[in-house]
Amino acid sequence: MSQSREGWVIKVPLLEVHNLVKYFPLRKGLLGRIVGYVKAVDGVSFSISENETFSLVGESGSGKTTIARCVLGLLKPTSGRIVFMGKDIFKLSKEEIRWYRRNVQAVFQNPFLSLNPRMKVEDIVAEPLKVHYKDMSKEEIRRRVYDLLEKVGLTADLAKRSPYDLSGGQAQRVAIARAVILKPKLIVLDEPTSALDVSVQAQILNLLVDLKNELKLSYLMISHDLSVVRYISDWVAVMYLGKIVELAPAEELFEKPLHPYTQALLSSVPEPDPRAMRAKKRIVLRGEPPSAVNPPAGCRLHPRCPYASEECKKEEPKLVEYERGHWVACHLYTHK
Repeated sequence: MSQSREGWVIKVPLLEVHNLVKYFPLRKGLLGRIVGYVKAVDGVSFSISENETFSLVGESGSGKTTIARCVLGLLKPTSGRIVFMGKDIFKLSKEEIRWYRRNVQAVFQNPFLSLNPRMKVEDIVAEPLKVHYKDMSKEEIRRRVYDLLEKVGLTADLAKRSPYDLSGGQAQRVAIARAVILKPKLIVLDEPTSALDVSVQAQILNLLVDLKNELKLSYLMISHDLSVVRYISDWVAVMYLGKIVELAPAEELFEKPLHPYTQALLSSVPEPDPRAMRAKKRIVLRGEPPSAVNPPAGCRLHPRCPYASEECKKEEPKLVEYERGHWVACHLYTHK
């Protein structure tokens, strides 16, 4: 479901994540005996519609990147399902996997680690076409590559350079061009601006928004930068220790956060106006996040939460729709 100025409209999901669980085994000794599990993702569900940006936010270790890697098919879940355009991605045939690869692409945090330093920019951007469309002529490939380089703000003379001859912003534009050249339905953005200077971040975000609107793309954004998330997102899910604790339309979540963890995250965002910063109510969580190997019973936030009750220590709160389209997992709201 998504929100419009006229109200709420139903959209058919492009991607559906159903009760996703991903545990990593902890091994010990010469025989590699399993002694426990890192519960990286522990029962996460959400959906993304066409031409929509869905963001996952939270501290390091909350499970955001693990979800992204599962969506990309790089990790197989312990349990749960990921459904893309009606098909379970872990039950696809070889031909369907090629179809999925064409329609789901990724842009990662550091472009210099994701671009082949031995290839020229032109060849990097052209490679997906050569892999997926073997009958396409060299001239057609070249034309599409140069058209796309211009679209992402790169001049033709950069096409013959290697990635290490480019600035960080230019290299990330190349990575974006490579991701969109197949005209995918969904792009996973894993911290796509965090390695860039602030001024370049704004340019890349504007480019992503323009491409989304022009090419009718959907994004799964992974980020810890709340200002970036607010600018680009339609929906935001806040994660803590492997679980979604709040999910809402972006503007509603930022204007009316419900969960104590979300409130703490937003209260820590710096304000440009010193007077506004002084007037801002700070919510400070006690201590450090618990281990994902042995998460606390009940609500996982309760050891750090200023509002924790006895119920929070014993019973895990369910993610409930407190207001229309605004979901929260907190005992403060489960008994409305």
